[in-house]
Amino acid sequence: MFDITPKHDFLVGIDSDGCAFDTMEVKHKECFIPAIVNYYNLAGVSKYAREAAEFVNLYSKSRGINRFPALIEALDHLKQRPEVKARGVEIRAVRGLVDWMKRETKLGNPALEAAVKATGDPDLEQALAWSKAVNEAVERIVRGVPPFPYVRECLEKLAPKADLFVVSATPNEALTREWEEHDLSKYVCAICGQEIGTKKESLTNAKKYPANHTLMIGDAPGDQQAAKANAALFFPINPGHEDASWKRLHDEGIDRFLAGTFAGEYQNKLLAEFDTHLPDKPPWIKN
Repeated sequence: MFDITPKHDFLVGIDSDGCAFDTMEVKHKECFIPAIVNYYNLAGVSKYAREAAEFVNLYSKSRGINRFPALIEALDHLKQRPEVKARGVEIRAVRGLVDWMKRETKLGNPALEAAVKATGDPDLEQALAWSKAVNEAVERIVRGVPPFPYVRECLEKLAPKADLFVVSATPNEALTREWEEHDLSKYVCAICGQEIGTKKESLTNAKKYPANHTLMIGDAPGDQQAAKANAALFFPINPGHEDASWKRLHDEGIDRFLAGTFAGEYQNKLLAEFDTHLPDKPPWIKN
């Protein structure tokens, strides 16, 4: 886990995919989901596999979770759909992957590779092959995706007064490539992806700063939960309204954070609005 040495009085964590960069749609629709269909033999129900994976990763309160729990959640949705059962396509249980996630916090390929070598579990081998294929597709396809408007301006405004770092469930290699491609890495003191630990673990650095001096910027409920677990403030980047959210952060949120007027009524208003953007239940469940 990365241990931050404070240089300023404030700390700001920033999520990357779907938050700083508009990469969520292209990564999941062009990289993650085709690999799920391929490696989990779902061609016969590809329409429903796509709907399940898009709901979990993009359009629900599970948005932004680590790829392995997201995979399990998408497969669970498929198992329950009558359309899938009617087509006779088996959605095989991946118990080995579920068990691995219970005992491992660094849910990335390095830890998974070690588990495969130690156990030879076919479920883990399958998940590793899928995950590597996803990374290869991301490297091949995802390029030239700029940060959302006002991201750079927000970083420039915060950098003189706060220690900034990336807090993400994306692999470090992809994060570093994207932040360097757009000359944003110069603003952050660390890039903490899935190999470093969970977002909650990375944000434990908040304990080194005074109360209400740590802010997490994210686009998913998991980001909010990680902030809450570490007594950090949270500024939501609302899915579908990212440009307006970053402008709001630039125009008012940063000033409130630095002035000590962010907590309380202002944050509660932001959180209430954020909660309306992502549903709990998928659209194919009517009741």
